[in-house]
Amino acid sequence: MTTPIRSTALGSLDSMSGLFSTTVLYALGCGIAVGGGLALLILAVRGLPAKPAHEKQKASERANELIRFAGQRGSLAAIVGLAVLLLTRWAVAGIAAGVLVFFWDRLFGGAAEERAAMKRVEALASWTESLRDTIAGAVGLEQAIPASARAAAPVLRPHLDALVDRLRARTPLPDALQLLADEIDDASADIIVAALILNARLRGPGLRQVLGALAKSAREEVDMRQRVMAQRASTRRSVQIVVAVSIAFVLGLSIFNRDFVSPYGTAVGQLVLACVCGLFALGFWWLRKLSTIETPERFLVRDESAVQFVRPRTPSQQQGAQAQQLPQHEGVRR
Repeated sequence: MTTPIRSTALGSLDSMSGLFSTTVLYALGCGIAVGGGLALLILAVRGLPAKPAHEKQKASERANELIRFAGQRGSLAAIVGLAVLLLTRWAVAGIAAGVLVFFWDRLFGGAAEERAAMKRVEALASWTESLRDTIAGAVGLEQAIPASARAAAPVLRPHLDALVDRLRARTPLPDALQLLADEIDDASADIIVAALILNARLRGPGLRQVLGALAKSAREEVDMRQRVMAQRASTRRSVQIVVAVSIAFVLGLSIFNRDFVSPYGTAVGQLVLACVCGLFALGFWWLRKLSTIETPERFLVRDESAVQFVRPRTPSQQQGAQAQQLPQHEGVRR
């Protein structure tokens, strides 16, 4: 009974090795290359939709950040991947180790970014409260902004100093506030700056009450983020421990018990190992997505010069919409 089963298993293994032979792998690679070339050709013929100016700027900033990140992490990832390749003699393990080191901060980090975002929102709340209290002394918005900037948090101090400099250079207040929102680049800041821009244009009452409500909302957002971070800290630490133990276990077996993991040295074993690494990567990405706080996108943007503030109008007001249009410098994107 043992011999037929063993022969059947060996026959299936031989068929699998024939399926993943060098010729078949070359044919698959050529097919992928031809398909990718055709897809790129179709994309080049059809073209891509034009992106707004602010999206192009963000794309260039992301590219520069990626280049800096690659320069910092690329050498370390290459060294670790080469070391794992020499220890295990598995190409898939070396590549997976290098990718893991390269994207370690993106997969298992994020706490520093969340703390920085919380500090920024808290600084916005403090500045809004200071601005509200300054306006309470019968001071105009143009005079209250420089006075409140002196006591601002270090996170906002450079942006507020630039705002004060623009106001001293006779820049219109709505334009200067729009530039402030672009520099801070935060959805919470857009809400506050939008209220200031509307007041600067319309000069209506109730700015103190609006700023007080916005400051309270920002404080509540900070409290919510602190509670979420405290709950996710233990989960993030557990994930890091699981990853470290798994890597140490695999490396230990590959070094001290080579015979036990010898099937992974074949072509089929490398394919199975690649599938396992892909499942781990998918799990890491899912955990990272779960641990990320979803924040709303910015709405106070300037795509084109034709974009303007959009306010709800009643049917009777739509007839005079042309006369009531605001200057086309800043805008809220619908």
